[in-house]
This record gives sequence, structure tokens and C-alpha cells, in this order.
Amino acid sequence: MKFSEAWLRTWVDPELDAAGLAHVLTMGGLEVEALSPCAPPFEQVVVGQILTVEKHPQADRLNCLRVDVGTSTPLSIVCGAPNVMVGMKAPCALVGAVLPGDLTIKAAKVRGIESQGMMCSARELGLSEESDGLLALAAHAPVGRSIRAWLDLDDRQFTLKLTPNRADCLSMRGVAREVAALTQRPLSPLSFIPRKTNPEFGTRAVRIDAIEGCARYCGRLVHLEQPDLPTPDWMVRRLERAGLRAKALVVDVTNYVMLELGQPLHAFADAALTGNLEVRWAREGESLTVLSGQTVALTADLLVVADEAGPQALAGLMGGQNSAVSAQTRDIFLEAAWFSPMALAGRARRLGLVSEAAFRFERGVDASLTQEALERATQLLLDCAGGGQAGPILDLVHPEKMPQRLPVRVRPDRVRRLLGFEVAVEAMQQILTRLGVCLEGSGADWTATAPTWRVDLEREVDYVEEIARCVGYDQIPMQVPKAPLRALHLPERQRSRQSVVQRLQARGFQEVITYSFVPAEGEQRLAMQPSPLALLNPLSQDLAVMRSTLSVGLMETLVFNLKRKQEQVRIFEWGRCFLPARDTDGLCTQPMRLGGLWYGTRFPEQWGIKSEPADFFDLKGVVEELLPPGASFVPAQHPALHPGRSAEVRWNGQSIGWVGELHPRLGPSFDLSRMPLLFELEWAPLTREAWPEYRSTPRFQPVRRDLALVMEEGVPAMAVLDALRAVAPKNVTDVLLFDVYQGAGVEEGKKSLAFCVKIQDTERSSTEGELEQICQELIRVAEQRFGAVLR
Repeated sequence: MKFSEAWLRTWVDPELDAAGLAHVLTMGGLEVEALSPCAPPFEQVVVGQILTVEKHPQADRLNCLRVDVGTSTPLSIVCGAPNVMVGMKAPCALVGAVLPGDLTIKAAKVRGIESQGMMCSARELGLSEESDGLLALAAHAPVGRSIRAWLDLDDRQFTLKLTPNRADCLSMRGVAREVAALTQRPLSPLSFIPRKTNPEFGTRAVRIDAIEGCARYCGRLVHLEQPDLPTPDWMVRRLERAGLRAKALVVDVTNYVMLELGQPLHAFADAALTGNLEVRWAREGESLTVLSGQTVALTADLLVVADEAGPQALAGLMGGQNSAVSAQTRDIFLEAAWFSPMALAGRARRLGLVSEAAFRFERGVDASLTQEALERATQLLLDCAGGGQAGPILDLVHPEKMPQRLPVRVRPDRVRRLLGFEVAVEAMQQILTRLGVCLEGSGADWTATAPTWRVDLEREVDYVEEIARCVGYDQIPMQVPKAPLRALHLPERQRSRQSVVQRLQARGFQEVITYSFVPAEGEQRLAMQPSPLALLNPLSQDLAVMRSTLSVGLMETLVFNLKRKQEQVRIFEWGRCFLPARDTDGLCTQPMRLGGLWYGTRFPEQWGIKSEPADFFDLKGVVEELLPPGASFVPAQHPALHPGRSAEVRWNGQSIGWVGELHPRLGPSFDLSRMPLLFELEWAPLTREAWPEYRSTPRFQPVRRDLALVMEEGVPAMAVLDALRAVAPKNVTDVLLFDVYQGAGVEEGKKSLAFCVKIQDTERSSTEGELEQICQELIRVAEQRFGAVLR
């Protein structure tokens, strides 16, 4: 919400400067995001009137002007603007003036003709980025007056960052109410005299068919004498300083009333309407070309205002081109309605429409404003258009569908308990009364009824918050907690998150945090999720579903870095995934997972090591450092991974994740020249730590025996290794795989696996016979279970 400080001070004028006012608003819960001047600093620029215009004798595009600036003698000024004319009033920079950009105006000769100043455009004064000539001023602008004073250029623009529940502050009246309540200054009410209606002028019949979407509809016919008159300068300035561009009189007045009171209005060209109007839900097959030029295919959940020929406006969102008003439209049908937020929420975003009206209706508009807004708009239109006449107001209301302000119990004792500091009962009563709340009952127990414009006051805690922010969040006393702080100790068998993160960071991985919302296309490619959890009201199509895998965010991060020439990417993320419901209660599961990605070479580029791309076994080694005791890898198929370079991670007989290389068919969709390595693990097993075990220091040297076993090519090496470790006696400290060989000397279709058997007895030295017996037992197990033969 943007507004002009000068406009605000016509409603309420606290004894604060702009910075002090911004602080009060921010501390009162209405954050001032920006406070900026409406014009850059400049001086000695006045209103000038052109008396004569003559062509420059030595330049075709220059004119010699005589300009009245309120002094005894007119000034001689050379000007190249294309729109100069006799009698025109425009800004004139006097000699000595300093314009934006540190441009100092000096007396000079231009092609032999003396110039005693400079006529200015809006761009030269810093009021606009573009201009096609001098800034034309109103005919009644006083000659010689400072342009800063005449155009009120010392005004300042406030930009509020409102929370969605404060729809009442999307208007000048709403902001003024807040300032009056926060500063305890009187509020100047809006005063105007409603125009007399002409009963013979008639009205247009309207019927509300969709009462659940539109509980109140007001309208009237208005005839304008001169609709092509320009919008008054004061109104144009207020619109522009509120972030809206002036267009034509009727549109500007409806926008102005919306900014002033908070009630969106719409004007139909009456001649373009056929028969009676109806507020209804759209029908399948209907379409409407809206004011932005977009043709919208209407669906049954869209509310429309239609005549007998079809839809003429998207109710509360945007009008249609067919019934749009122009500068020549004399007869208009002016609409002010209350549309339910639930009937409009998300529709504008879904259709790609940007509308100030939709922004307000979605958050809630005061349902009591419709008649007042119509009367105010009628008064402004007739005053600015040189007169006219207005018909009676049609007011259709369905009270049972109107928003209700239910009484709420408010207890001062509970207010103090929730706030944590003392506030006098009288102060609470004054605050709520200034906010327009109706209080009934004693000082120990009130029944509070919120005003019609405060749609957000529904519970007792809402009133507690109102008292807190009006007291001032910066006035809440600071209290140091007295509770003792103790470090939390994890159980001996539980590994901390920090420990897991440090292990990854030691291997060159960096933590990232990505959105839990992901594009549906990414879910389909990487998770093969047939029915992901879709959001009812997504921020965009790229954030339409909840992630069921961390890989989507990791791949998006990789692509982002590659586009910025970062060829070495090692990242990980710790977060929740969201899986569709699989049980009868209909609740989704939200497992915590750890995911990682490795793209690039095995080692950073250097002269001493040959550059080689990282492969499956590099990432497998990283994952092994994270796994709990007893975890293993088994071959498995994953829809997003290379079928020969991926594995499932198992622990205690259950799958706890996967690791592998991205499938080559997915590379083109990410514009990748090589495939990254990915892993994703359930978090809970990673927190398990083995019991510490005491082992005495061996007194005897270890003995190593190597066994080369030949077996079928399809036998998993991990299965053989697990089997050998399972039958090895206590004095075998470890069995390791150190070589895999296929080639000369090994039959085709088979492979040789070489295992290192480390034997070390803590009590005595092993004999050769004992060592041979251990090796024969291991060979026997390999022969029986896997058909292996000693090479």
C-alpha cells in the first residue's frame, strides 16, 4: 500500500515528522517498507507563462520565448521543446537554479541569442523517466510561484508492507484510523453532500443468483455532461503517489474512491449492456475478453456479472472490454458490491490477472461501504465532468450471507497474563474504543464487538494483540530469563545432526536449503510419483506440488550453479519429504531425509593428479561414512538412476535409501554433459551409533593371507564379503576386498575376487596349521554358497 503523506494529513495530522510517523506505524504493526520523497531536490524553479514564441534565426528546432515569471521584466529563453505555445504555463528554472543531476542554470547565448533561464520538462525535474516536451501546468497556476509549492513536491511517499489480515489498511481512511488510534489525534471524517437523484432517470434491474459469492450489490446510472474533461491535478497527484497511473476521468474517479475508502468500484458503459444484469457463476463454454486484452475461458468456479448477451465482467477481478468506458462515455452504470473472499481467492493468480480490486476483495472488504462509495464516486464524477445527473441507488442485500461481527469475551486479567506486563484497565478501554470496538460490561469482563471494517478480529487473542501493538511493541519491557541453561547430552548410541553434517563437510560438501514446493514435472522425472501432493493455491506453476524426494531441489541447485560456471558441485540437504497417504486416516507421511549430490571431478584441478570424473564408488565411500553399523548395499533399480550404477542401501532388513548415478536419459532435460551422482537416506538410521568396545592392545604381529576366488560374474562381491565375515573366527580382525579381475587366465563369464584376511590373536601367536585351517574354512564357505574356486 502506497500513499502520500500530504493526503494522509488531510485525514489526521499528528505532531510528528515523516520519520517519526513511519516509526509509529511500524511499531504499531504496519511496517513502513520505504519512505521516499515524491521529487528530487531542486530550487529556484517557478511557474512561467509563455508570452511570445518566435523561430530561432539560426536553428530550425529552437524557439525564442518571452516568459513571464512574475518579475517586472519577462525573460528571454531559448527552448527546443516541441509543444511550446503562446499562453502555455510550464516550469521555468531561473538563473542560479540547481536541477537534479547537479545541473546549474546559467545565463548563456544559444546560437547568438541570449537565454536567461530554462523551460523544464517532467524528466528534467526528476518527476518522470520519459517526457515529450515541457511539463504543461494548469491554466490557473499562479505565475511566479515556486513549482515545489504548487505541485506539492515536498510531499513524501510511504510504502506499507501489510500483512494479509489488515485489509482495512488498503485505503487512506483505514491508514488514517490507525494513525489516529496510535497517536491519539482526532480523525477528520470524510464529508460530502450526496447529489440529488432524478427518480425519472431510472435504473437497471439486477438479480443476484450466486448469493454465496455476492451478498450485496449496489448500482446506479450516472449521466455525465463532459466525460472527456481532464482529471483534476490534485487527484492525478494522489493517484500517482499511490502507485496508480491516471488514465481517464471515470476510471480515475473509481480508482480514487477505492484508494480513499477501500471499496473497489466498476463502471460499465450503459449503452453496451443488453437488458438486465445478473451476478452468477460462469457457465462452461463461456469466455470473456477483459480490460487487459486477455481472453479468459470461463469455468464454473468464476463469478461473473452478465447481461442478457453474456458475461460483461469477472466479478471482483476485472471488467470486460465490450462494456468498457472511454473518455466519450456519457452514460455509465456504476457498480459497488461485496464479493466473498472465498469466491475470489486464487482466481486472479490462476488466470494471470493483476487487479487492485481482486487484491482487496481476496483479503476482505467492509460490506457496509457500498452505498457510501457510490455516493462519493457520484459526487466526484458530477463535479469533475461539468455536471450531469444520477439515478437512484439499487441496493440488493442478502443479510444471511453477509459477514457477521460476533461478540467476543475479553478479560483484562487474561490480557495482562498473555502480554506479560501491566496495562491499566482504563488504557485498554481507551485503546479498543479508539479502534472502533464496541465494549459492553464491567472492567473485569467485557463483551467486545469489532467494527465492520475489522474482519480480522475474531478471538480474544486478536484483541490482546491490538492492545499490545497500540501500547507499542518497543514499549514492552525487556525481561531476562531466569531459567538455568543446561547443555543437552545425547545418548551414547545416538549420533547428532552436527556430527553427520561435519562428516559431509569434511568431504567437501556444502549444505543447501531448497523449497519444499517443487514443479510437478520435476517430481515426475526424478521420483516417478504418479500422484504427488498438489497445493490448492500454489505460488506459481514451478511450485505446485510437495516434494517426495530431495533430488528435485538438489538438481535445480546444480543447474543454477552450472549456469554460473561452477563446474565442481558437492551439496547436501537435510529436510522433510511429503508422501501421499497410504492408510485409511488420509494423512500424508513426512519422513526426514538426508540427500546429496556430487558433480565434477574426483579431486580439484591440480598438476600432481590426473583429472578424473567422480564415479559411483566415490559417492559410495562418502555414504559409507554416514551409515550405521550393519548397513549394506544391494543392486536395485531406481527409475531416475543408471541401472548398472546404482544400489539400494539396507539396514536391519529394510531399505533406508539409495545411491547412484543419474540415468542418461534425464541428462538432456537438465542440459548436462555428464551425469551427477546422487544419494538419499532416511534420517533416523543415520543417528544410530555403535556401542564403544574395549579392545586390549595386541602383543603379537598380525598375519595376512590373501585369497583369490573365481566365481560367476553375476555374484555380488558384497554378498561374498558378508558371508566370509560372518563365519570368520574371533581372531580374524577383518576381511577386505582389494581386487576384482577379469581377463587372461580367468574363464569368460567369470571374475576373480581377491580378499585380504587379517588374523591377529591377542593372547598368543597363531601356528601355521591354525592359519591354514582358517583359510580353508573361508574357502569352503565360498565354494558351498557361491560355487567359488580358489584361483
